[in-house]
Amino acid sequence: AAHGQGGGLGRWQAEAAEVRVKYEGFIRRQEGQVAKVASKMNKTIPVGIDYHAITTLRMEAREKLSKMAPVTVGQASRIGGVNPADISSLLVYLEVGMRRQNKE
Repeated sequence: AAHGQGGGLGRWQAEAAEVRVKYEGFIRRQEGQVAKVASKMNKTIPVGIDYHAITTLRMEAREKLSKMAPVTVGQASRIGGVNPADISSLLVYLEVGMRRQNKE
């Protein structure tokens, strides 16, 4: 073998392994959050929803969402002028709305 290349790990591989071990918990949590968000992105938005009734949405978001009429939360999140806070507000509104409907 050439100099410094015995049977052990190279420096880069050793560092990569150390980083993996160090951040494993963080990475697992992030993956869990990504999965949660992904499932929310597939959530359908009821046809004919009145975005202007969702007072927690910014006015720009209400107008864009009303005009574009996205079918899913994922589509809504990709509309220019609709920010992550607006998506959170929309998700909360949808959750609360579903709970109200189930009680009736």
